[in-house]
Amino acid sequence: MADVPEHRRMAILFDLDGTLVDTVPFILASVRHAFDGYGSCPTDAEWIAGIGTPLRAQLASFARCPDDVEPLLARYRSFWIAEHDRWTRCFPSARETVLTLAARGHPLGVVTAKTEEGAYRTLRHVGLLERMGAVIGADSCARSKPDPEPVRLALSRLGAEADAAVMVGDSPHDLAAGRAAGVRTIAALWGACTPEVLRAAAPDHLLEDIAALPALLEAITQGS
Repeated sequence: MADVPEHRRMAILFDLDGTLVDTVPFILASVRHAFDGYGSCPTDAEWIAGIGTPLRAQLASFARCPDDVEPLLARYRSFWIAEHDRWTRCFPSARETVLTLAARGHPLGVVTAKTEEGAYRTLRHVGLLERMGAVIGADSCARSKPDPEPVRLALSRLGAEADAAVMVGDSPHDLAAGRAAGVRTIAALWGACTPEVLRAAAPDHLLEDIAALPALLEAITQGS
């Protein structure tokens, strides 16, 4: 497949969970394990509403007191580490789409609320790590999504400008971070959040299937 002309090679930043990898059921199972025996557990809808923000901050919002956060985090991580490979897989067509975009010469990166270590493990497990020129986690910089800092850091590492980049994500936090950083935003309708929630976040584009991303990028570049 021929490369896209250099002037049309937009940088593409992806969220990870719920965008490239189908891990929302795994996340919810990890939450239930963390809160098992605690006396109360966030509902699936309550937890999904916060996906895209750092894990410790999410746990703190449901803990009865600050001293409970670290034990909850330890229980979550113990389950996540033990069960990661069994639960973690790409969405249908996600791996093929990333490989297509890489073959066309697009700079690619991930901006996630996972820690860097967790992001590297997931990307390595699903065979996408080598295609990513930047991997930005919750601990890569001082602020996390929805702040634009991690998006700007990813662009810097890719050597890309905001006006020639897109952010693809399945939560309002992804879209807000991308918008604040000055990149085009694409809502992934196959992820954790409902279409109504994502439309309310006012993305530049809505995408129903990741396999349609290369065609959407072609349309964006031809119109710019």
